[in-house]
Amino acid sequence: MVIRLKQELIMNSFKTIDGRGVNVHIANGACITIQYVTNVIIHGLHIHDCKPTGNAMVRSSPSHFGWRTMADGDAISIFGSSHIWVDHNSLSNCADGLVDAVMGSTAITISNNHMTHHNEVMLLGHSDSYTRDKQMQVTIAYNHFGEGLIQRMPR
Repeated sequence: MVIRLKQELIMNSFKTIDGRGVNVHIANGACITIQYVTNVIIHGLHIHDCKPTGNAMVRSSPSHFGWRTMADGDAISIFGSSHIWVDHNSLSNCADGLVDAVMGSTAITISNNHMTHHNEVMLLGHSDSYTRDKQMQVTIAYNHFGEGLIQRMPR
């Protein structure tokens, strides 16, 4: 199954996307945004070929939608959030980062993912001068950094 999002998927707190046992691709459109929420799990997805989207109305909960400016094309964008687990996904070939965790996000685990064919793989923290990023706690474990990756990977 291929899901092509017209606009970014805005996650709410205490939610899981679980693709185990199914072949689920989020591709060729917008991808996933985790913004100012807690306790989110992204598991077992193939996320690739994400594109910048935005300047549109986007629903962020069953009862709210609002104007979103441009999303930069990250596979998974984590912004000001905590207790996030990104596990057993395949990530590749997006317009910007594969996993970006910024603006004071913390308590994040990125594990058992397969990453390939991409320039800017991960961004952890958005600025050296942003003090909330200094408290960031991120675990990166058992990921496969495959062929075609260029920068922003653990050494």
